[in-house]
Amino acid sequence: MNLHNHIYRENPWLGLMIGNSRLHWALFSGETLDSAWDTDYLPESVIQQFAQAQTPEKFTDRVISQLNTIRRDTALSGPYPISLASVVPSQTAIWQTLPNVRIITLAQIPLFGVYPTLGIDRALALWGAGKTWGFPILVIDSGTALTFTGADDNQCLVGGAILPGLGLQFATLGQKTGQLPLLEAQLINSLPPRFALNTPEAIQSGVIYTLLAGIKDFIEAWLFLFPESKIAITGGDRILLKNSLQIQFPEIAARLIVEQNLIFWGMEKIVIEIE
Repeated sequence: MNLHNHIYRENPWLGLMIGNSRLHWALFSGETLDSAWDTDYLPESVIQQFAQAQTPEKFTDRVISQLNTIRRDTALSGPYPISLASVVPSQTAIWQTLPNVRIITLAQIPLFGVYPTLGIDRALALWGAGKTWGFPILVIDSGTALTFTGADDNQCLVGGAILPGLGLQFATLGQKTGQLPLLEAQLINSLPPRFALNTPEAIQSGVIYTLLAGIKDFIEAWLFLFPESKIAITGGDRILLKNSLQIQFPEIAARLIVEQNLIFWGMEKIVIEIE
């Protein structure tokens, strides 16, 4: 183990996944994931606070208190080490100027058969799930985009698919049409009627039932190839989709493992175990 890995294994550090819409954070104590939270993108002036071992204002009071407690208990004198993965190059360019940031690249993830443009978020989530529950594994990430990513029992990428996520589909209809309303996915708490009698529910019906049918189809196709495979779902819409599948296709929902921190599980494996 090199010195850098020893530092991460023995001390607190931050994981940062720069997503398409938000920043996703995790606080680790060595190999243990203590907490995870999201923030909006931070202004460059706030990002520079990390270089002075300060805590950005957009962190919640609970997180700030937790960070300060760990800093005091561990006598950490410098800025928190940050392991960063990103799907937004413009944001990566800002963060990588900080001296305490370590960039995780696709080449560091020991999956076989990876193509150069595979999203680092998909690869990390797949690695985290596979190392936790075993290969073969299929990961469904229900974020801004809805993605399917699978690997076989030899840890080789089988492939996957990408389509607009729930919120993006609603946003596209609301913003690119003259009369359709803009709906928010987080306000949906039950399945709409299949054949709706008003415009908002008609949009919900079209998007949600088609999405659920697509997820079912992809899962069935995967299980035809790998009948004993575990299937994990992550991302911001994971609970909504799992609950909706439970109503619509309970036998499919029963196969799903819900875990919001798969990307960070993968990140921890890379930071701690890969020498």
